[in-house]
Amino acid sequence: MSEREQCLAQVEKLVGSQVLHGSESLCKLLRYLAKHALDHPGQPIKEYQIATEVFGRSTDFDPQVDSMVRVQAGRLRGKLSEYYSSNGAEDSVAVELPKGTYILAFHHRTPAVRSHTTSTGENNSAKEVASGSQNRMWIVATASLVILLLVSAGVILTLVSSRNAAQAGVQEVAPAAFRVFWNGFVSGSEEPWVIFSNAAFVGRPETGMRYYDNGRDKGSFILDHYTGVGEVLAVHELDRVFGLLHRKIRIKRGSLFSLDDAKNNNLIFIGSPFENLTLLEIPGTREFVFRRMGSGPREGDEAIINIHPQPGESKEYFPSAGNAPLTEDYAVVGLVRGINPGQAVLILAGTTTIGTQAAVEYVCRQSSVEELLLRLPVSQQGQLKPFEAVIRVKVTRGVPVGSELVALRSGAS
Repeated sequence: MSEREQCLAQVEKLVGSQVLHGSESLCKLLRYLAKHALDHPGQPIKEYQIATEVFGRSTDFDPQVDSMVRVQAGRLRGKLSEYYSSNGAEDSVAVELPKGTYILAFHHRTPAVRSHTTSTGENNSAKEVASGSQNRMWIVATASLVILLLVSAGVILTLVSSRNAAQAGVQEVAPAAFRVFWNGFVSGSEEPWVIFSNAAFVGRPETGMRYYDNGRDKGSFILDHYTGVGEVLAVHELDRVFGLLHRKIRIKRGSLFSLDDAKNNNLIFIGSPFENLTLLEIPGTREFVFRRMGSGPREGDEAIINIHPQPGESKEYFPSAGNAPLTEDYAVVGLVRGINPGQAVLILAGTTTIGTQAAVEYVCRQSSVEELLLRLPVSQQGQLKPFEAVIRVKVTRGVPVGSELVALRSGAS
């Protein structure tokens, strides 16, 4: 059998395996990438080509907007790894899809050969001594492991019992301020969507990444599966609050969000338009907007612009300079109407990921929500009217430790 036939046979074995069973799209992608790799060795293949020829996307497919190919390639990469760590561990040909490329690789593997020794009296004696020593070591190790497992089980049972007792005794109740502030997001029949930012990067994690720049990075391979620590902690905090309100939330990363989703759901956006690019396509805040400075001493820096500054308010809100530790940030908390006026959009965004975390914590903390509600109009039906606010965030060692309301516009639409 030729090398090409061996590789194609391995691909068909993968397609028929339990790991890829039922994944028609992944099987189709695997066959396509295999044929390309064998017919055009070392020749790169573009996302656009895969999208249109494998998945039937239209000719106006834009990989910067639709990350479907990258998602499917990531799934296939995981399936290959799963197969070769289980059923395919002994296969003579390994198929790999390296990260950062769509060029499929084939590797020939040599099965491990077990060594055999002659049976002499001296060797047998040595083996018996070694075997006895190993047996004693296994007995000691097994006994130690059993003791550790028993101790661990006791600790786990104690913790679970304590937690169950606490839950049975006291069930935390959502503060009244939460029920008012979040009423528009929990009163409907559908669960609200939480859209967290995951900016487009170029480069690689091990060598350094930076934000994608459309001017100089067009055509470059883009990584869009990274997000900030602030967004991660923010999602956790929102989940906690909605748990108190006995509602669930639906989580989605920004690059996979579509305008169809925006038309039919209440939305909570975590992250600024610099990273949560979907915000650029829907109605956003109007009084406090994010902008990259084109001139001045902070040229190139991101800032929140105060469109109509009131007496005592700043025209621009900047985080700490990039060449210094982050000790101060600013964030926007804005409730606006969605594409469908009957839907609500809440924007929680800082100029950095720490500011974003602080914005979410601000609307998830009873004291700050109560303070905000005292200054906001509420309809007779208990619905908050649109508003926009800016908070100043104090940061210590990468952690938001205090937030202060510095500007507010109520009744904005």
